[in-house]
Amino acid sequence: MTHVTINGEQFYIDGEVTYPGRSWRGHKIEGLLMNSRMIQATFDDENPETRSRWAYPDTGKWDAERNVQEFLAMLPVYNEHGLLAVTVNFQGGSPEGYSKGQPWSNTGLDAVGDLKPDYLDRMRRVLDRLDELGMVAILGIYYFGQDERLNDEAAVIRGVENVVNWVLDQGYEHVLLEVNNECNVKKYEHEILQPHRIHELIERAKEITKDGRRLLVGTSYGGNFVPLENVVRTSDFLLLHGNGVSDPNRIAEMVEQTRQVPGYRPMPILFNEDDHFHFEEDWNNFIAAVSHYASWGYFDPGQNDYEDGYQCPPVNWGLNTERKRGFFQLLKEMTGY
Repeated sequence: MTHVTINGEQFYIDGEVTYPGRSWRGHKIEGLLMNSRMIQATFDDENPETRSRWAYPDTGKWDAERNVQEFLAMLPVYNEHGLLAVTVNFQGGSPEGYSKGQPWSNTGLDAVGDLKPDYLDRMRRVLDRLDELGMVAILGIYYFGQDERLNDEAAVIRGVENVVNWVLDQGYEHVLLEVNNECNVKKYEHEILQPHRIHELIERAKEITKDGRRLLVGTSYGGNFVPLENVVRTSDFLLLHGNGVSDPNRIAEMVEQTRQVPGYRPMPILFNEDDHFHFEEDWNNFIAAVSHYASWGYFDPGQNDYEDGYQCPPVNWGLNTERKRGFFQLLKEMTGY
């Protein structure tokens, strides 16, 4: 089993620091966890009124099984370029990249917080393949716009407990738990998923153990937002988002401001979502994060076109665009893979 651990600001996989001994342009790479948001790997839509939006151009139909299989087939290629982690989520993310309303139904949890078998099966196969490849899953539970499909706070808590217990029962040791995506987005219906109370769910997830093991737990915030004290004090790692941050200098500033939040102690800081690119330039958000010893995560929303992005179904999981190739080429150069 692949085993992820944290020692101070560094990640270890199977007892060895990530990217051992590696530096790039004077920046320390050793101990970082380069990642990509692949949130739709397990996507499905149970709403018959919106399901046709995600049809493949060659068949005219949406196919959740095809989607997950094509993703799994590409994972070794991503890994060969130095990618060590992907972000997935039991409620996915917006299949339109950015959207005001979310009429589709993409959730692995039902109204009372129980796990849906079909969704769970796709997630299990994703986690199994990551495990086989020695990669890490940044595993989210809730996403704004889908959280209201749970009845009440009790169901939300039950959902966290069910996910954590399932991960532990499977014996997975390569999971970093992201309780919810962007907890400060005002669309969250349940108060316990909002910034002033999200630490309660982080603490609850950390309390669940099996054979002396527990998960490493945190949550994320929207773009250009520095974590709040309650999350910093309770988390094992800190997730930042670079969406909306067009100046790489601000990325560096966010990292340093995070280290100044009361309650901070040496712990990893990682961006697991950033929709800024310019990979061919000498200074971009990716490089800025690394220059201040923070991991970085590629988020390619695309334009709801099969040939573009990784966010909008139907997804072409290949390295089929200049942007995708630019990221993976810089990643490969940076990590020495």
